[in-house]
Amino acid sequence: MYQNEKTISEKEIYKGRVVHLTCDEVELENGYKTLREVIHHPGGVCIVALDEDENVYFVKQFRYPFKTALMEIPAGKLEYGEDHLECGKRELKEEIGATAEKMTYLGCIYPTVAYDTEIIHMYMAEGLDFGEQHLDEGEFLDVTKMPLEEAYKMVMENKLPDAKTTAAILKTYLIKKDM
Repeated sequence: MYQNEKTISEKEIYKGRVVHLTCDEVELENGYKTLREVIHHPGGVCIVALDEDENVYFVKQFRYPFKTALMEIPAGKLEYGEDHLECGKRELKEEIGATAEKMTYLGCIYPTVAYDTEIIHMYMAEGLDFGEQHLDEGEFLDVTKMPLEEAYKMVMENKLPDAKTTAAILKTYLIKKDM
């Protein structure tokens, strides 16, 4: 079974504000040498914010790579070394203006395993208290809400294609239906 690749060298190609790209030479178990392009990313957090009526809060924002606005749950990028729970609380306040009485960790996902180091931590937020949004400069989004049942149906009908949103909604739905 194929289990390991040995890094021989790493060459920096690009270092940006969000990502860092390297081209690594690796040796495979059979001695063959090849290249691996790797996007290094600090990771992120996403939050399924549920109110007392089990409505889920979404943000709709333009996503440049896809040239369209997408519906997603609130989320944000971790700073290197930042605690993901604290990041989740910050993003919840920034994007939908809410604080949560209870934050339940839903686990993490590796959204793009072939070439990206990003890990996204997922939370369910309950006991919401709403105030004002605190959007980052240059961040533009609309907040909407819908029943968890409807969000689940949208995931199953492939109407919410964002990976973190899909995974976190499915986990939340299963947790709530088991209660």
